[in-house]
Amino acid sequence: MAKEKGTNVVARNRKARHDYIIEDTYEAGLVLTGTEVKSLRQGRASLVDGWATVDHGEAWLEGVHIPEYHQGTWTNHAARRKRKLLLHRQEIDKLAIKSREAGHTLVPLQLYFKDGHAKVEIALAKGKREYDKRHALRERQDRREAERAMSLRMNR
Repeated sequence: MAKEKGTNVVARNRKARHDYIIEDTYEAGLVLTGTEVKSLRQGRASLVDGWATVDHGEAWLEGVHIPEYHQGTWTNHAARRKRKLLLHRQEIDKLAIKSREAGHTLVPLQLYFKDGHAKVEIALAKGKREYDKRHALRERQDRREAERAMSLRMNR
């Protein structure tokens, strides 16, 4: 079988960028079982309820839903089990310190295959308040209206 090249995105957490202010992102490998990899290759996963933690010097991904593989037998995996993240020691230590600060959390942004290896992009994020969300939506809407007005003016 030929080696895979490039990236293949399996799942994105679109709501994360709406609910959080992303301060820093990290790419981490995942420790998966065989049926989890097969299920991911079918493009089935959900990051919506996921988060990451650092316990005893190890990083863990929790709450991510990877459904059971249909053709799996007794070797099938639990859909929402804890999965170990593969990061460098310095990155784990930095994430442990920063995630203990008030209001900070570790959120998965996307799950993908990079050159055949399963990776997850996690972000150190700070929760947005409701008025911050409304302000961001208003700015985006104003920017769209300005671009639309400029394009109409240019096409005349």
